[in-house]
Amino acid sequence: MSDSSTLPPARLRPEAELARDALSAPVLARAARLARWAGPDTRVDAGGGLVEEQLPAAAEQLGLSGDDAAAHASEAWRIAVDTGLVEITDEEAGTVAAGEDLALLTGGSPQDVLGVWLTALEAVLADASVPDLDDLVDAMADGGEVDLSSLDWDPDAESEFLDGVLGNLYLLTVGEDGPGDAPVPLPALAASVIVPSDMGEPSNEVLEQVSDAMMRLDDQFRLLEPVGLVEYQPVDEALMADADEEPAAPVDEADVTRYGMVRLTPLGLYGLRARLLDAGFEAPAVGDLADKGADALLDGTAPFPPAAAHAETELWLAGRSPLDAARELLAAARGSDTGAPLRRLRCQQALSLVGAEAEPALREVLDDAELGGLARVWLTEHGARDVPAPPQEMVFWLTIDTVAAQLAAEGNSEELRALVEGLARQHSGFFDTVWRVEHPATPDVLEAMGRLHPDKKVAKEARKAAFKARSQQGG
Repeated sequence: MSDSSTLPPARLRPEAELARDALSAPVLARAARLARWAGPDTRVDAGGGLVEEQLPAAAEQLGLSGDDAAAHASEAWRIAVDTGLVEITDEEAGTVAAGEDLALLTGGSPQDVLGVWLTALEAVLADASVPDLDDLVDAMADGGEVDLSSLDWDPDAESEFLDGVLGNLYLLTVGEDGPGDAPVPLPALAASVIVPSDMGEPSNEVLEQVSDAMMRLDDQFRLLEPVGLVEYQPVDEALMADADEEPAAPVDEADVTRYGMVRLTPLGLYGLRARLLDAGFEAPAVGDLADKGADALLDGTAPFPPAAAHAETELWLAGRSPLDAARELLAAARGSDTGAPLRRLRCQQALSLVGAEAEPALREVLDDAELGGLARVWLTEHGARDVPAPPQEMVFWLTIDTVAAQLAAEGNSEELRALVEGLARQHSGFFDTVWRVEHPATPDVLEAMGRLHPDKKVAKEARKAAFKARSQQGG
């Protein structure tokens, strides 16, 4: 994923709802409970962790029991310190006090709460990139330091791997061709970062790497679920049992859910988007453009998938009267730059959501060379009377503009191929006329038609017309 590319827009829940989810996430809820429990007698060690004698009381405060209770209480305390819910007041004495950020959880804005949660998320993500504690103990050298080479663990590579997996999960969630809110099978997610995109049948070596990645991710997602990032169904433990052991119950070998299923939560979507923005990615959210001008709307939605562009446009229109919105959109759609055709296509799509109250704005541009064609289309579709027939040059100009916009939006799609075939079939002598159209995109459109049309004779005519158009434009 390149940090210069624009990602599909995310559809975020309201911040108040996300803040409630953050407060109820076990990781933050436990940290806040311990921060409120801590008092003058609470003591921490040199690293800021609770002293061992106080861990049982902390675990009891959290309602934890069992062999792992003290460890879980220690982790919750560390999150409280990392997020500023607790502050160490005297390192030598090991005393603590409530941190300034603790008050934000009850008296702050939703954004304040989410800021604390994001800090907790970073701490948990850092933990998820660390090897199992038992492996760390085994790797301790005589001098008491960890021998990373014996672990076969590269901290940067491990963090990069997890970031890549989470980035792909984000793309699957926001992309219109992905599963959206549906859970993603863990094998598919692991394969997305292991198997090269141009590889046909994965080799046994690659499949083994995918299997190893699944086991790593199984551990990592178990850690990430309590912070509210994901909902996770772990890998069936029967799959990890020895081959000669009898399963406890009959298993369905075709059940893909046994291999783990993960879904990004609404809070997780918010968190990953925040991390992507911090990393320099263009990660828009639906609603970002609602208070911007029409120029920002048309340019901003240009790379959006259709459904996202529709949703963004509806939010933009909701804050304006139909007539004012139409006038603003039409003004922003003008231009002869390379992005102008796609702006006009987005303008036309936006205007399709505006009611009959906008008719005066469309009539005002009937004689405009760039907007007159789309204005006539809108008026006709809305049943307006006395719509003047367009001159032939306007028809051909609109044709070039439309194909140029489709090229920019979809590339060489099947829909565009069908449009090209239809144009050449419906207009007798189409290429003899169209090359004269004074549109900046005329040569490029005709070259594309020559590339896309399946009939060799027609394709040759298109290429000839493209040459004439380029010569006419001095290219």
